[in-house]
Amino acid sequence: MFCFVCSMPGCFLKNNCWQVFASVLSSNSQLRELDLSRNDLKDLGVQLLSVGLGSLNCSLETLRLSCCGITEEGCVSLASALKSNPSHLRELDLSYNHPGVSGVKLLLERLEDPECRVETLNMPGCCLKNKCCQVFASVLSSNSQLRQLDLSCNDLQDSGVQLLSAGLGSSKCRLETLRLSCCGITEEGCVFLASALKSNPSHLRELDLGYNHPGVSGVKLLLERLEDPECRLETLKLVHCVASTLSSENNFITSL
Repeated sequence: MFCFVCSMPGCFLKNNCWQVFASVLSSNSQLRELDLSRNDLKDLGVQLLSVGLGSLNCSLETLRLSCCGITEEGCVSLASALKSNPSHLRELDLSYNHPGVSGVKLLLERLEDPECRVETLNMPGCCLKNKCCQVFASVLSSNSQLRQLDLSCNDLQDSGVQLLSAGLGSSKCRLETLRLSCCGITEEGCVFLASALKSNPSHLRELDLGYNHPGVSGVKLLLERLEDPECRLETLKLVHCVASTLSSENNFITSL
């Protein structure tokens, strides 16, 4: 019997469990998806887990560690594992942890490795500031495999979106989904996003700007981009934004 998915969020697991998981990951098992969210791993648990993750025998494709008390130190271990075994992991969820700027930088440096196959990176609620966005922009413009990025519930503000948009607008950026819900974005941030869509219109499929403050003019700028025949945006989320007075007849939009 093969086990492809192991989901154990919120199971009150402690550090003495992680060595067992590491052993499984490094044992040529069939495990492809592991969810340990809302368990008290902390950095020590991640260090133990990363031993298995970095094994060449590990074929794990999805790892979810949301709300596990992970800091920069844990990111060091994860980055090391990705360096040792870069070709299998496709999705990494670190939502609601505290990686810090240096922890984020370490992880994103691994994503710039041409051998790294991470396509989905979820980091909402990680207390990230605008400084981090320059590192994300570097990854987006580096021919990385990243296709989905969730930075919701971080205090990026317009200055962070400006930095991020520099990468998003690069012709090398292949990002398809960008989630920036509840990031303190105003009309000014929409100007940068609209500019990025103008420079690189053919890849982004979904943009989530829910719970921001784009204003009517900011929304209008974004919708004007959708009139470009080359724009491939299919889903635009503006939940709880000032957009009720606007509508678009553009056929590409399936969710607004």
